[in-house]
Amino acid sequence: MADEKNKQQPPQNQINIELTEETAEGIYSNLAMIAHSNSEFVIDFIRLMPGVPKAKVKSRIIITPEHAKRFLLALKDNIEKYEAAFGTIKRTEDMPKFPMNFGGAMGEA
Repeated sequence: MADEKNKQQPPQNQINIELTEETAEGIYSNLAMIAHSNSEFVIDFIRLMPGVPKAKVKSRIIITPEHAKRFLLALKDNIEKYEAAFGTIKRTEDMPKFPMNFGGAMGEA
């Protein structure tokens, strides 16, 4: 009888997470800006397009300092796993160099 009761109740540490189709598609970002106060971290994910002087914030995430620290450690762990599988990620101090015409013919007006 105790076995039946355990089968009906999900484990207490389990979280049911829903991922909508729209969210699953993701949003491309090639720049992030981070600001913080004593109570929160604000992370703006931005899409910077070549030849366009104005960049758009595509998503803003606001988290607590504790969650920011957890995120940092989780990201560090995932980068280490990625590099173990695929090699070291090369880092440059230069800003990304975008071709102003995306590799196609230059337009004329």
